[in-house]
Amino acid sequence: MNHPRQAGSLKALVTAVPALAALLVLLTPLLGACGKSSKELTLLNVSYDPTRELYGEINPLFIEHWKQQTGQSVSIKQSHGGAGKQTRAVLEGLEADVVTFALAHDIDILHERASLLPKDWQAKLPHRSAPYSSTIVFLVRAGNPKQIKDYGDLVRDGVEVITPNPKTSGGARLNYLAAYGYAQRQKPGDEAHARDFMARLYKNVPVLDSGARGSTTTFVERGIGDVLITWENEGLLAVDKLGKGKVELVVPPRSILAEPPVAVVEKYAAKHGTEAVARAYLEFLYTPAAQRIAAKHYYRPSDEAALAESAARFAKLELFAVEELGGWQAVHDAHFADGAAFDQIYTQKKR
Repeated sequence: MNHPRQAGSLKALVTAVPALAALLVLLTPLLGACGKSSKELTLLNVSYDPTRELYGEINPLFIEHWKQQTGQSVSIKQSHGGAGKQTRAVLEGLEADVVTFALAHDIDILHERASLLPKDWQAKLPHRSAPYSSTIVFLVRAGNPKQIKDYGDLVRDGVEVITPNPKTSGGARLNYLAAYGYAQRQKPGDEAHARDFMARLYKNVPVLDSGARGSTTTFVERGIGDVLITWENEGLLAVDKLGKGKVELVVPPRSILAEPPVAVVEKYAAKHGTEAVARAYLEFLYTPAAQRIAAKHYYRPSDEAALAESAARFAKLELFAVEELGGWQAVHDAHFADGAAFDQIYTQKKR
């Protein structure tokens, strides 16, 4: 049997419960909104050299999109440098939530050496996790005084070639492989010919910058060299803005396909509690708005409609994939690993 005071307390509680429930119904949306807006998240996007302007324009749009979708504020920090250097930085503890790199191999390394993301990271997003693409072209002085038209012209005597260091720059590895693919096609199966061609090319390189943007600065602003081997987007940027009237673009008949991939660094994103926003950020790169921005910054959109809209920006040429040279792991081991072909070529040059 309940004590009279206990019975009174229970009666008061029962009476109060409906009123409390009604109050909670009214307050819950407000409490949820406060929770979303009060905790601002920060994403770190670790990228390679030439993407500064691209993400500088995409980031504010995504921040607004995320706020509208979730009520939550997010800020995005960027880190840029040579792709190889950026890969090492993440391996050594730079806690990127996402990486937007130049080469798939550099993201593979994050899995292989530190298990920072799953092996199948490339299957997480469309187009093998490459929301845009590019290729390798030449930038020459106005009027093309050295008459540079194809990769074979880069090994002529008296032609100074500017290209970054493939040990630190992903773009430089594509530059190297584009030239190597040209040499292989001249004499299929003749590795000695291809090796000699690459040695002659790097003999014509007076300076190796650490990244693609540094090489663009060397060529355009410092005025060094006769030809810059460069990403198409960097070349078009230089023609339109950086060196307008001073340089021009030359597109070889055949060059390599560049597919800069993106990925969530799942270990760090989980640590930071940013998994959902990191995934949404990369998915946003495939939206029509972001695809148009990619085209504006001279990248070839992966979306066919966006590519069709911007087709006049891009020259037509034959493209070959890294897979035709054996794939990224094979070319890394043969050309860019310590002591491999590039080290041997460059050591000979210094003698």
